[in-house]
Amino acid sequence: MNRKTALVLEGGGMRGIFTAGVLDFFLEKNIEVDNLIGVSAGAALGASYTSKQYKRGFNAIADHINKREYASFYNLIKTGDFFEEQYAYHDIPEKYNPFDNETFKNSKTEFQAVVTNCETGEAEYPVVKDAIKEIDTLRASASLPFLSRFVKLNGKNYLDGGVSDPIPLDYSIKKGNTKNIVVLTRDKNYRKKQSRLGTISAIRYKKYPKFVELMKTRYSRYNATLDHIYDLEKKGEIFVIQPSVPLKLGRIEKNRDKLQKVYNIGYEEAKKNYEKLKKYLEK
Repeated sequence: MNRKTALVLEGGGMRGIFTAGVLDFFLEKNIEVDNLIGVSAGAALGASYTSKQYKRGFNAIADHINKREYASFYNLIKTGDFFEEQYAYHDIPEKYNPFDNETFKNSKTEFQAVVTNCETGEAEYPVVKDAIKEIDTLRASASLPFLSRFVKLNGKNYLDGGVSDPIPLDYSIKKGNTKNIVVLTRDKNYRKKQSRLGTISAIRYKKYPKFVELMKTRYSRYNATLDHIYDLEKKGEIFVIQPSVPLKLGRIEKNRDKLQKVYNIGYEEAKKNYEKLKKYLEK
């Protein structure tokens, strides 16, 4: 059988710092995959893994989190984006924490970022071959409802991939990936609760009824996905790495020490699971 390996990376905003720790351990151990499918922060951090830039994923967030021009309600009021487009998606990768686009382009890993088509309400999985030229795909994947403007891709409006497919494991399996490493940013006891955002979205996104429906059903779809993941994990069909305890981070965490602690938790979790992961990949 033609074995194909995949990394499936959940988003989760600042909790993505956990994933940064996991991926840096993978870089140390030269773990490569055939396919990486990332959502939101998972896509952004997965790009630094694909470009083989140790600690860049962490630094590209932690170096800037206290700067108003990076992430602030000032930006949201002024531009419509909490994370300012020019600073977050151009200045950081092109100037402050340079992104190795050549290594990314030459990687054997096929890289995909999940985005949500607001008109159809469908998840889409565009392949990104050039992370600088196609930065808007990564931006769309991470553009949170209410905190971002729509991102135009091929003339259509897109937002956060996590709304339509927060953990794209089923997509990865359907694509033919037979060994799937799933990195989650919540502990095993977590379940999503129904949010008032589903109701509010009916006002903010009334021109996009299919997107509104996604927002209303987001919690139940997410919880069903988790049940499915844990079932496959029990059967040994997939390999899951996730925090063993709830991550104590603010929604927009400004404390670098707290970010470092969560990064370390991710690194140690990957290290703890390394021998089991090797056996899973070799089986």
